[in-house]
Amino acid sequence: MKKISLTALAVILFATSCSDETTVFQETLQDDVVLETSEAKLESSINYDKAGVLDIYEDISASGKSARMPEDGEAGDYPLTLVAQVDPPSRSGSENLTASHVHVVDDFAYVSYNTVEDGYSGAIDIIYVNDPTNPRITSRLYYTNADINSINYDNGFIYVAGGVDSETSVTATSNSFVAKIVVNNGRMDLSSGIAYGFQEGFNATDVVIMDANVLVTSGQNGFLTAYNKATVEMQKEAGFEDLRSVATSNGAIAVLDASSGVKILDDNFNITKEISITSDFGTNTKRTLDFSGDQIIVAEGSNGAGVYSASSGDFIEYIPILVNPEGVDEQDVVTNAVAINEDVILMANGGAGLCLSEDQGDNTDLVGIIELDASINYVASKGDYIFAAAGKDGLQIIKLNRPSESLVASCANVPLYLGNRNLTVNANEDLSYSGSKRFNSVNVNGELLLCGAWTVSNETNINDEAVLAMNGTYVVGRNNKRKNITVGKNATFIVEGNLTIYGDLILEEGATIEFLGTASVVNIFGDVQRDASAVVSGTFDDVRNKF
Repeated sequence: MKKISLTALAVILFATSCSDETTVFQETLQDDVVLETSEAKLESSINYDKAGVLDIYEDISASGKSARMPEDGEAGDYPLTLVAQVDPPSRSGSENLTASHVHVVDDFAYVSYNTVEDGYSGAIDIIYVNDPTNPRITSRLYYTNADINSINYDNGFIYVAGGVDSETSVTATSNSFVAKIVVNNGRMDLSSGIAYGFQEGFNATDVVIMDANVLVTSGQNGFLTAYNKATVEMQKEAGFEDLRSVATSNGAIAVLDASSGVKILDDNFNITKEISITSDFGTNTKRTLDFSGDQIIVAEGSNGAGVYSASSGDFIEYIPILVNPEGVDEQDVVTNAVAINEDVILMANGGAGLCLSEDQGDNTDLVGIIELDASINYVASKGDYIFAAAGKDGLQIIKLNRPSESLVASCANVPLYLGNRNLTVNANEDLSYSGSKRFNSVNVNGELLLCGAWTVSNETNINDEAVLAMNGTYVVGRNNKRKNITVGKNATFIVEGNLTIYGDLILEEGATIEFLGTASVVNIFGDVQRDASAVVSGTFDDVRNKF
């Protein structure tokens, strides 16, 4: 393993301000920062044990304080799937790391890790997520003496914010630091060292890029500090009591001060508006805020997510926390972070899971809790994916399975499905549906066309002489709850698009599976059980070579 030291330096530049001295330096020696070089270890960190169809615990009470997994009734929206989990890094001296933050840019997810135990230990992962069937860790870096609490990627560099014990470090002037690391083709490059800057505050909590500056917050008598993006030299700073997060929008800067609420600043850090919030943000806990158009959404711990007008500062509404029916400790039922993807609002609710809501303009409609068995610290979402930092359960990569615009257009003349979660087609029926829904089960005795995106928690049965044609995305089962697709005697399964089966594909006597076009993908985690008389035709990408 190649190492680089946080305790020895080659170049030191000093910049003074109203806080203690800030140090920027370039590392060259090798002691406390470790670059993972074992490809086998990186590959083994990708975990498919729970991959597959995710259902949603739906709200059933007026108070929004209880939830259930639906077994019947109307088919639900949001056919989500868990692509994979990324286990937290682990090595001697860094055994209890938890995923703390994730930033997604283009084809890569950049993930930070810290430790909740006493002492300091952290890590950074770069994960290639362009191929939804095969996420890969392309680079991993361990910090044996520092927590990494937040991460941001910009134009070939990773910027991280974290905490270090300044009393035991010969270089750290304060506990809060920012670091700049070179990235080439998805890999961290340490050949030219790591540039660091330090600022006052118990721990650096968040980092964002704004124009030519890196903005870093630090909590408990800390600062909002702007560093030069190129040199990591401090440009300006402003002191606050307890900063947890920073967000920017159209030149405005918003910071979350756990002692008082939200403060909106101009680019000179002058306060232009204050939003008083009395929620208990906890001590040394992760809380974030973000802009959504003219709204600011704030993670407010046990109160859920608060929505405020950025222009007026007025309170709009609370998005409450839905509670998993199995129950969690009250102190763990807290909103840590919020992410927005088009009209979807995602709340990282700690031990109460990951909540999904719809932004309907004038109000927010609660959908429910995504079926993840993990405590969620942070959530980010981009394109068709959700990335949830789940503490000791690492990173959860979730696919929204939204139909593409071209698929929606091609399905435009097919009626939307508005029926039951258990779809049954009788022998004398010829039905066609479009949309994106979550099913419990699908049983076809006649003919059925599904055009769109669909998930099925249980079995799909295409019974004797029946026909199921799918165009788009179709996913069945889960790796730890495997379910099958059975194509019965002389039945036909027509596939155009992406088919994933967490279970077996069973082709009985005279059965046919036909792939249309040249771009279909089939990803089977079980086996293909094929009668000698069964027919497989067409061109397709067999991801796991099961045919």
